[in-house]
Amino acid sequence: MKRLFIHRTCILCITLCLPLTAFSESRQWVQLPEMMQQHMMANMRDHLRALDEILHHLASGEGDKAAEVAEQRLGMSSLESHGASHMAPLMPEGMRQTGTRMHRAASQFARIAEEGDLAAAYAHLGEITSSCVSCHSAYRIR
Repeated sequence: MKRLFIHRTCILCITLCLPLTAFSESRQWVQLPEMMQQHMMANMRDHLRALDEILHHLASGEGDKAAEVAEQRLGMSSLESHGASHMAPLMPEGMRQTGTRMHRAASQFARIAEEGDLAAAYAHLGEITSSCVSCHSAYRIR
């Protein structure tokens, strides 16, 4: 019985991981110098932390704080702190456009959240995250 459980668990894991392998192999590799790779990964991790903070602020009814995080860490105001002018020339055009869409969407989200319409802000949050999903679905750095 225990052996059957282990066997089924292994089959389930393999079944779940195969699509992920196919997914990752279909993405375009983007060659970056090691230092730039680390910089980009740090930026993306901060983007995730910023999204987490934004969600917490929205859940607490703090649209103004969500707006501040969005603009300073994800929006057009964040480009300089992320080193965008150094990173952009190394990116494929589609990756660069997707990133710009995400930064613009974050700035637009910030304006909506700052106005206090939290329902509209929640609705617009998907504009930010869909850019993230789009980029991660199409590109992979090395």
